[in-house]
Amino acid sequence: MSPTKPVVLVPACNKLVGRHPFHIAGKKYIDAVRLAGCQPLVVPAATVDELDPLLDLADGVLLTGSPSNVHPNHFDEPVQDPDLPLDSDRDAWTLPLVPRALARGVPFFAICRGAQETNVALGGSLHQAVHEIEGHMDHRDNDDDPVEVQYGPAHPVDATPGGVLAGIVGSTRFEVNSLHGQAVKRLADGLVVEARAPDGVIEAFSKPDAPGFNLAVQWHPEWQAATNPVSMRLLRAFGQACAAFRERKPHNPR
Repeated sequence: MSPTKPVVLVPACNKLVGRHPFHIAGKKYIDAVRLAGCQPLVVPAATVDELDPLLDLADGVLLTGSPSNVHPNHFDEPVQDPDLPLDSDRDAWTLPLVPRALARGVPFFAICRGAQETNVALGGSLHQAVHEIEGHMDHRDNDDDPVEVQYGPAHPVDATPGGVLAGIVGSTRFEVNSLHGQAVKRLADGLVVEARAPDGVIEAFSKPDAPGFNLAVQWHPEWQAATNPVSMRLLRAFGQACAAFRERKPHNPR
């Protein structure tokens, strides 16, 4: 029996729990997929030959945030801070997943690490410590703060007038949270800026020549999304795109 809701692939991260490796996906991202009106399908990992069969199942892809960073060898840099977590197992399959999903026109929404890996997957690079760049603010949260403070409003973003993001949100300036140490350095060819922070850091981007809905954001719209009007507009736009994509599939029962 076919699912009644659009199916959104959610790639998992990798984490040791005790001495054992686990695949994990944050509940807030799963909740966000459901708020978008879709059915989440957490994918623990995949080999390159499994990507197309997985995308055959997908009506959307959501790339989550994570405590881990994209390994800098993917943009030809050494590791700047060896104490920061990496997740090479996630890199190994999400980086090739990104261009395949975008080329197919599968609705695509990337958050925080997901945005960074999207840029890297398409040939861009990252600042490994944006707070160390002259003229840039510290975009990190404080681990000692209550989680509500960590995910609270941190700074405004200025959305590009006439852009995808501004069209969805209905505004060119709004407040976002901020919990990242890395950020886009060189935006990959074919991507366009959808929003910037006051210090110029790219906070959102899209790929206009991809045939389907796509948006990558550096903040965390999934956090308490149900009570955040900006987050809900983003999730509804993503969910509507997933539903429309599903309807266009030739095997979709009517």
